[in-house]
Amino acid sequence: MSLAELDAGDVVLVLRCYGRSLREYRVVIDRLNVFPVPDGDTGTNMTRTVESVEAELAALEEAGQPALSAVLGALSHGSLMGARGNSGVILCQLLRGLSESLGACTAVGPHALAEALVKADAAARSAVLRPVEGTILTVSSRAAAAAAVAAATGGDLDAVATAARDAARAALIETPELLAVLAEAGVVDAGGAGLLLLFEALSEIVSERHGTPRLELPAAVEALVALSSPATGPALAGRGTSPDSPRYEVMFFLEAPDGAIGALRVRFGEIGDSVVVVGGDGLYNCHVHTDDIGAAIESGLEAGRPRQVRVTDLTEEPGEEERAAAAEPAGEDARGGWPRLAPKTAVVAVATGAGTRRILVSLGVASVIEGGQSMNPSTAEILEVTEAVAGQDVVLLPNNANIVPVAEQVAKLSTRRVFVIPTEGVQEALAALVAYDPAAPGEDNVLTMTSAADAVVAGEVTRAVRRATTPVGEVAEGQWMGLSRRGVEVLGSGLAEVAVALVERLLRPDHEIVTLITGEFAEEEELDRIIGQLDATHPELAVERLDGGQALYPLLLSLE
Repeated sequence: MSLAELDAGDVVLVLRCYGRSLREYRVVIDRLNVFPVPDGDTGTNMTRTVESVEAELAALEEAGQPALSAVLGALSHGSLMGARGNSGVILCQLLRGLSESLGACTAVGPHALAEALVKADAAARSAVLRPVEGTILTVSSRAAAAAAVAAATGGDLDAVATAARDAARAALIETPELLAVLAEAGVVDAGGAGLLLLFEALSEIVSERHGTPRLELPAAVEALVALSSPATGPALAGRGTSPDSPRYEVMFFLEAPDGAIGALRVRFGEIGDSVVVVGGDGLYNCHVHTDDIGAAIESGLEAGRPRQVRVTDLTEEPGEEERAAAAEPAGEDARGGWPRLAPKTAVVAVATGAGTRRILVSLGVASVIEGGQSMNPSTAEILEVTEAVAGQDVVLLPNNANIVPVAEQVAKLSTRRVFVIPTEGVQEALAALVAYDPAAPGEDNVLTMTSAADAVVAGEVTRAVRRATTPVGEVAEGQWMGLSRRGVEVLGSGLAEVAVALVERLLRPDHEIVTLITGEFAEEEELDRIIGQLDATHPELAVERLDGGQALYPLLLSLE
């Protein structure tokens, strides 16, 4: 026996079933990676987007039995507020599209469901500047089309849900045939895998099985995931981008007239890719992958008021969430034993690594929130700290491309004036803090601090977690890589060799200082070699070393 229609309680069950499935398969989805550096955000971002919806639904239920309209409102608002990363933003638009299409319903029958899936798919595609087949959009479109056919031919709710699920399964398996980078890596699209679980959950609830949907992946994918299990190696990610893609993900909430969004999308397309702009009625969640963070933020300023800017380095690694439990608590006081005089502008930063947090505090940061690669703090977590620090204005330094859009949401939701500088790493944050003036208003600090951050050339040294093709050649699993904000720059067999080569590649005649920020696995002998070689070949450079304590990336560096 299956349901004839969905009521408010059934929709809540679908979302809970979906959230449970995402949490179960988050790591699996994160490992559907097509880029060789440690990264893991697609499953994580989709999970946290849905968890934001679940939190709003829970609040509704505490107040009583919610009507369908209230549930759909929570679905729309919760996904907008919780959207993280490219996959999370597209999922948000799909969920908002469903909500808007079903808004006038008192219950959801087969025709209403099919129509909502079609409209949601259209809304998601319209939010992406250049839709690409072989991605989450393909899975959405195939599922919506199949649902429409089932409804048009007299199918009941179970038939519509089953048709959508089966089409999504087939579309996911086909994604490598549509997108060469997936075929080369031997994986299916990570975002599509995450979306499939929504259709699986819908089918489970409609059929009244109420189990945890199983994510069925092709054998090649299962084998790849098994090779990268936590017991045998670092997790892979589901970013779904190619090695020569832009380095940074920029996200922010934007308060702007609806008529300004078209020009914003065009500008985003000029400076990057993976352009997604979702929302309406004057509030938008904006997403772009770019190498020019400043241009992305300026585009938002031209259109309206960007808030909670979040910049994520798309090559950052997983594992932070698991380490957070043992990390130092957030909220370190920048002034230590000094008098607690409220500044005109306070700074809140997101960072990981005990050494990094100490450095940030020493430079005047009022509160450090634990977070970073694959451990993106939520809007609520950042908002709580932002509201608590002393000062009239607040500057947020997200220090991770995936955290930038969340920071922008905080700026919109905060009761005070919050300014976000979309720092993609601690390198830019340290430079920005040199220009920080606690006695100046927020808008002045944003100008000077952003300028200082933009002047830094940042790099990172890490190891590949899998074989892949990069712009500078084939990289083998375990091989050392030097990366800039543009992507992979150099390959080599040792940390020192790659670090020195990376500095040489990034060095400009006007650079005077090279700062090395060491991670927890950096070996002293290798660091001594790096400093010795730089001193010998570039005696004009001052080489500074800071102990950051970050994991997985043994070395971060900056040139100024």
